[in-house]
Amino acid sequence: PFALSQTPAINTSAAPLIGQHTREILEGLLGLAHDEVAWGIENNIFWPQSVGRFDYIDAMVSAAPIPAAAPPAPRPDRPPARAKDQSGAPGPLDGLRVLELCDEKGQFCGKLMGDLGADVIKIEPPGGEATRSVGPFLDDRPGRERSLAFWHYNTSKRGVTLNLASKDGRTLFRRLAGNADIVLETFAPRYLAGLGLDYAALKQANPGLILCSLTPFGQTGPWRDFVASDLVHMAAGGFMGCCGYDVADDPAQTPIAPGGGNAWHTAGNYAYMAILAALLHRQNTGSGQSIDVSVHDCCAVTTEMHIPTYLYHGKVVIRQTGRHAQMEANAPAQLICADGRYVNAQANRVPYRRFADLVAWMDEYGLAEDLGEPRYASAEGFAAHTAHIDAVIVRFVARLPQAEVAHGGQARQFNWGAVRAPDELVEDGHLADRGFWVEVEHGELGRRFKYPGSAAIHNGSPWRISRRAPLTGEHNREIYGAELGLDDCELAGLMEAGVL
Repeated sequence: PFALSQTPAINTSAAPLIGQHTREILEGLLGLAHDEVAWGIENNIFWPQSVGRFDYIDAMVSAAPIPAAAPPAPRPDRPPARAKDQSGAPGPLDGLRVLELCDEKGQFCGKLMGDLGADVIKIEPPGGEATRSVGPFLDDRPGRERSLAFWHYNTSKRGVTLNLASKDGRTLFRRLAGNADIVLETFAPRYLAGLGLDYAALKQANPGLILCSLTPFGQTGPWRDFVASDLVHMAAGGFMGCCGYDVADDPAQTPIAPGGGNAWHTAGNYAYMAILAALLHRQNTGSGQSIDVSVHDCCAVTTEMHIPTYLYHGKVVIRQTGRHAQMEANAPAQLICADGRYVNAQANRVPYRRFADLVAWMDEYGLAEDLGEPRYASAEGFAAHTAHIDAVIVRFVARLPQAEVAHGGQARQFNWGAVRAPDELVEDGHLADRGFWVEVEHGELGRRFKYPGSAAIHNGSPWRISRRAPLTGEHNREIYGAELGLDDCELAGLMEAGVL
């Protein structure tokens, strides 16, 4: 879903067959003798005796030995792991400077880098970025400094205002870009080039610069100038084609789209991956590059198995209520409990080896019906009667509260779980135990607010929200004055001229 100008991403091979590279790794990389590998294949070490062998596995046994590869160069000793308390430790992207010129398409990518330690400078037009007008707002009072959405997506960033359409604005941007590692932008294709600020121009003063352009349909192609919203991307990118209701719930099979900016999150994650790849390339070569990220491409590559299903089977998946689209319909998964709440629970989420546990559990309530009969006591019988077992599960779940079903299923190692409302997550004991929720200080309001935390715990270089989202132009003096050397009179003149 992205194109890197210097280091293109390519598929080097198809997915491996099972054990396809056993000899290549064990003999060629680790230096095992061919006889050892052959013996391991024959004796349940590198291939299970209970499973029939493929022809290429048999061929490994009779093949000539593979010469061992030269040993890899020794790696430098890793630094010792940091202690758990890392309140003052730098993040993994500490030392990198990012200039973010982004609307809703790219601000999440900037947040990912900022929360991991990069110095992200959000450059907004005078008056602020339009995303400041996106609700909901603090205390339901609209205002450009009160958007909760803007707060969330712009943590750990500093903020300045700058009018790139002005000559002085472009001059200041060039000065900032000359000392930056990354520029992340979401303007329409060719907009920066028209201002003389594209990659070709900026790299003259900064050859190590990485410019990532995140646009609806990319920098090339017949759709590059189309405009789009999250909803348009969910439709055109294939998501809505596999999300909706099954015939029993909606005979018209109406497609639906998830809310909450899924396209922007998807594209932001891919842009972040591409930037990290470009940083690794720069670390090895000293050279920057440009990155072309298409939101549409990011959506099209993230439709699970639906595109491969069409390519390889020639079938279009059917939408199903609250579960994955499939070539053929399967049983409903969201079941209502006695307290009116829902769980995800199906027979195919119960391993057959645990089926007896399910029956015993149901029997405690007198709700096992006929599932204890011998016809269900084999894997074949279990598979043949899945529809009936699902029907019994529906009746069983309807007699118990949600928590009892969800926790009881998990205790017996069933892949069952509760359907949670977003606000319930704030009280989630698991998230609390992992320190997921964090308090962020808003000094200008004299208040602290709870924010969602990180998706991962870094034991050596922590994630953290270092500051709340910037106020409009909050760091103009700090960056243009202290860093670029402009005095207060110059700053006032630039503000008066509409440059800042």
